[in-house]
Amino acid sequence: MDDKVIIAKRVAQELRDGELVNLGIGLPTMVSQYLLPGVTVYLQTENGLVGMGPAPESGMGSPMNVDAGGRFAGAIPGAASIDSCVSFGLIRGGHLDVTVLGGLEVDEQGQLANWMVPGKMVPGMGGAMDLVTGAKRVIVAMTHTAKGRSKIVRKCTLPLTSIRRVNLIVTEMAVIERPKTDWFSWKSRRV
Repeated sequence: MDDKVIIAKRVAQELRDGELVNLGIGLPTMVSQYLLPGVTVYLQTENGLVGMGPAPESGMGSPMNVDAGGRFAGAIPGAASIDSCVSFGLIRGGHLDVTVLGGLEVDEQGQLANWMVPGKMVPGMGGAMDLVTGAKRVIVAMTHTAKGRSKIVRKCTLPLTSIRRVNLIVTEMAVIERPKTDWFSWKSRRV
């Protein structure tokens, strides 16, 4: 099984019925394909959709309904299209239960660097800083290594996304949770 599928399936197990969940660009968007039966989560996109559903059939997509990566998204019954101000009000106001983001590095303190790819021109970090800061729970979904180098590091060398620490890291090799009481002690769980 592909590493990214393993990660997406494992992250899906972390989502609980009734949660408002944001899925970031790339691997995190795959999580929606593996939601557990009987678990209804309400997927939110920063660009203004609450209640994102499966991708529409070819030719039926609307540029008004897209996921974080800009691909056409469907909407579940009762979904709402909202403007960017309301969308970020949900995020910044602490109303988002979970955000699932990709990561370039996560350090032993639980700090995330996920917006600046070395050697690439980027316009800025986008909504990632708001998501990490505002969501009640932050899950990082990433491969364990990149080009033979661990993405879980002693200290991030890339610019941080937020000063807030993440709650959970899911890779194809491990599930690592930061305890609520001790900022410096992580424990691994079974993938």
